[in-house]
Amino acid sequence: MAIVVNGDACKAEDVEKAFTAIDGVDAVVSTIGGTTADPIADSQGNINLIDAAVRHGVKKFVLVTSIGTGNSKDAPPPHVYDVLKPVLLEKEKAEERLKAAGDKMTFVIVRPGGLKSEPATGTGVLTEDITVCGSITREDVADLVLKALRSDLANNKVLSAVDSASLDAQFEVFAL
Repeated sequence: MAIVVNGDACKAEDVEKAFTAIDGVDAVVSTIGGTTADPIADSQGNINLIDAAVRHGVKKFVLVTSIGTGNSKDAPPPHVYDVLKPVLLEKEKAEERLKAAGDKMTFVIVRPGGLKSEPATGTGVLTEDITVCGSITREDVADLVLKALRSDLANNKVLSAVDSASLDAQFEVFAL
């Protein structure tokens, strides 16, 4: 059964309406994002979702942000970071809010590299390495997010997601 609730994640009352329309939400995956011209959804939309999840007793929250956010700031090349900086700073606000809620619900933060709109490769991996930078298909990110959602090994972790086949550098893969 599908329940559709129309609203704007940047409006707390719309997010609340969604949570009250769906009984017994125990997990949330957020892929909310804005644009470089208007990145507010990256912070406020996600913060509204996080706050509502806490109020409604959600057990696990998976937030998809980006490599270059928080302590991975130095991973992308400087010219890429400079272009994405407004978005990355907003995503960081959401990450911090989610970490602060970590005593009330389990979280996973997945930071994909550059997103590609191609079929899944099956070579997407997660790592705790904050220096890794690369690309990954959206389909591979979706697969990794579902695995992180279902695995207790990912609980309260911040993980970067990249396509291992596209990297030259060696890094430790986080196994789920």
